[in-house]
Order: sequence, then C-alpha cells, then structure tokens
Amino acid sequence: MRPPTHFGNDITNTEANANGGDEQNNQNNNGGGNNNNNNNGNTGNGGSNTDFIVERLTQMGATMMFPKIAGRGIIRVVERCDDAKENHNLDLSECELIQVPDAVYHLMRHTELKSCDLSGNVITKISPKFAVKFSLITDLNLSHNQMAKLPDELADLHSLKTLDISHNTFIALPTVVFKMPKLRELRANNNAIIDIDRDEIIASDSLEVVDLRHNPLTPMCHDLLKHARLSFRIELSEREKEDWEDLTI
Repeated sequence: MRPPTHFGNDITNTEANANGGDEQNNQNNNGGGNNNNNNNGNTGNGGSNTDFIVERLTQMGATMMFPKIAGRGIIRVVERCDDAKENHNLDLSECELIQVPDAVYHLMRHTELKSCDLSGNVITKISPKFAVKFSLITDLNLSHNQMAKLPDELADLHSLKTLDISHNTFIALPTVVFKMPKLRELRANNNAIIDIDRDEIIASDSLEVVDLRHNPLTPMCHDLLKHARLSFRIELSEREKEDWEDLTI
C-alpha cells in the first residue's frame, strides 16, 4: 500500500496547505502519542480498516479545505472500492470527485472490473491511464459531470459496450467514441453539442444507437442526421424552428 500521505491527497482531490501540513505533522510528533496508540490498538484488534484510513487522512489535512464534504467523499470512495472487489462493479457516483484519484487505481489493482460509474460528480477530465487500469470494463457512466472532452487513450477500452456522457458540457462528440471497437450504445443527450463530424460517425461499424436528444444542433446538422442512412439509430429531439422560419409570427 502507498504511504498514507500520497493516498490521502489522491483520494480527496484536495491539496493540503504546505504550512498547515507541517504544523499538523509537528502536532502528531509532539502530542499525537495517544492517537497513534489508539490507532494501533484498533487495527491490531480487528478494528475497521475504513475508519482507520479516514481518520489518518483527516489527521494529515486531507479534509482541511472542506472537512464535511471531503470526509463524506473519503468514506464513500473507500467503502465502494471494497464493494467492487466483491462484485466487480465500481460505483463512485456522487462522491464529490473532481477526477479519479490515484488511490482508486491502487485499491483496484488486483480487481478485474466489469463496470465503472462516475456519475454525479464534478469531474472535468479523465486521465489517459484510466483505459490502462480499467481495460476490461463493458459499461462506463460519466453522466452528470463537467466534462468537455475525452482522452484518445479511451480507444483502448476494447470491451466497452455502453458509454454514457450525457449531462456534461461537450460541444462536439469526442472522436474517440468512434474508435472503440465494441461500443454499441452512446448516450450523449443533454450536452451543448452543436455539430458533429458526419464522416466520423458514418465510419463506425459497432454502434447501434446514439442518443443526441436535447442538444442545440444546428438546423443543417439536425436535418442531415434525421435523414441520413446509417447502420445505427440516432435519437434526436424535435427541432424548434428559428424565429425567421416561423411565418405565422
């Protein structure tokens, strides 16, 4: 297992104040004997490993900026990683994450995941190493975050069948989705997509359905997609006419 300081900084996605961290270390060294004894006693007598990790992260300033929010996130992440070791489905939804912490990759290093749910966080980007660490997943849920792009390395998710990027801030469909060899279903509804590269989308052989509802597609793009002859289904919202098109006004 990594040294606790690295683990804590990764898991909470917050940067502890350097001076505050030094003060905390001094306190631990000078007056933290009782805490250390209690921790050793808990772990030695079969105490909760999760409680020990959370307590250590808190002591080291991992929750310094937003203690209540970050503390809840730590507990959820650690417990759900433990669950994933049993059911192979990693659910990190609504954990106040701004990225996938390195500690998660460490905890999951001996687990072959089937799915990963990162929905309902404030994630802005996915690390390229995600595809290396979780290469066997078939379902990936990135919905309800703040993402506007995906790394090209996600093309290495050779087993991925379902990808949900809905309710984000994409202004265009990421081209990497058309390079995923087994991707069948792409949910990209409720974004800010204006146009797409139709050459890319036509080149896909694996897709069965692409959900583009509730995106501000240009009239030309909407009409072209609506009447395009493709090997898969595209779901579109009804286009609202521009003011200049409505002759009744």
